Amino acid sequence: MAKIQNPNSVAAGSGHSVVVDRCQVCGCEKLQSVLFLGFLPPVNTMLPFGSRPAEQPFYPAEMLHCPQCQLVQIGCIVDPAILFPPHYAYTSGTTKILRDNFAELYEEVMKLYPISKDDLAVDIGSNDGTLLSNFHKGGHRVCGVEPTNAYKLAVEKGITSINAFFGKQAAAQVVQNHGKAKIITATNVFAHIENIHEIVDSILDMLDDDGLFISESHYLLPLVQTLQYDTIYHEHLRYYSLQSLQNLLAQHGLEVVHAKPIPTHGGSIRVYAARKGKKVPSGAVRECLKKEGDELSMEKLEIFAKRVAESKLDLLAMLRDLKKQGKRVYAVGAPSRASTLVNYVGLDANIIDCVLEIKGSYKIGKFMPGTSIPVIEEGRLFEDQPEYALLLSWHIADELSAKLRSLGFKGQFISPLPSPRII
Repeated sequence: MAKIQNPNSVAAGSGHSVVVDRCQVCGCEKLQSVLFLGFLPPVNTMLPFGSRPAEQPFYPAEMLHCPQCQLVQIGCIVDPAILFPPHYAYTSGTTKILRDNFAELYEEVMKLYPISKDDLAVDIGSNDGTLLSNFHKGGHRVCGVEPTNAYKLAVEKGITSINAFFGKQAAAQVVQNHGKAKIITATNVFAHIENIHEIVDSILDMLDDDGLFISESHYLLPLVQTLQYDTIYHEHLRYYSLQSLQNLLAQHGLEVVHAKPIPTHGGSIRVYAARKGKKVPSGAVRECLKKEGDELSMEKLEIFAKRVAESKLDLLAMLRDLKKQGKRVYAVGAPSRASTLVNYVGLDANIIDCVLEIKGSYKIGKFMPGTSIPVIEEGRLFEDQPEYALLLSWHIADELSAKLRSLGFKGQFISPLPSPRII
């Protein structure tokens, strides 16, 4: 497959968006519409308390399927400066499942493809340095690339970081200052960056001849199987299957040598890639492709879309009945995905009294995107004891409900997806 440059391009800082009229990877112009969730706001643009309702940008959220390379992708690309402003309210270190995942990633690297103390590990979208801290503690050289102010938190931990969007210039800066990287990671960001061919070329500029590129992305298979439509928002430009990811990397002379489904974000896939012929692919690659089979065909995606609409109606019906009975419903957790669910379903402050976040969250004192639902400190849940707690981080419902129960919550929990249910 010949490598193409993506014509769906938005200049960072332009404030613009562009409708995707051809596949971001292979250029196919016959994209098939899978699902339309309406117009959604940027999921991490949150107005502070006291703000009067004012004009806000909303962008179409459509899921498209490429029949040629099987990539599933968003239908509108938004200026990354809008989606990832300097005050971007997200830090990976506040989530235990991510801390544990990154520690496990390091252990896996050292078991399968061990590196020496002199080797360099680079993390693209390094955020607060949580992932790289494992390599740093292991005695390896590290460097992060992060466009938001979260990079300052990494620097405070001793993690060398470049404050920039990743691309050719940032890659050149890494090589100039630190040399080539033996390990390059991109966790929960490889599906976020536009001009993907330029990004992979920039990764190759940094990658040692015998190095590994490791990506972690939302995995399309569990997204479809467990109805995770709430992970569809404009930060996620692409929704990878292993097949579509393999097609992309092959265009750049990279070969998938290991793959592993992981539990983060409700179901992700960790993929190891090396220059073709440099490492022997593991049997796990073949097993993952076999499991995908025809589970991600256009026919299966159409069934997924119908189930999404049914789930929305079921959740509204449940909440309507509870509110008619005079019950209070507080929501717990304000991850990015919660914004999609809240806006698509049409929840507001008359249905959900508030959203609760753990103490120290940057989101406390702000409104949920596109709504007037306030985000407040988690302690209110135990003080007020509402009858119901809606778990917006439903993908970790078991862990979250057990924690809240142990802290003293006496009400009942609602898991909104895949089908709304009281647990």
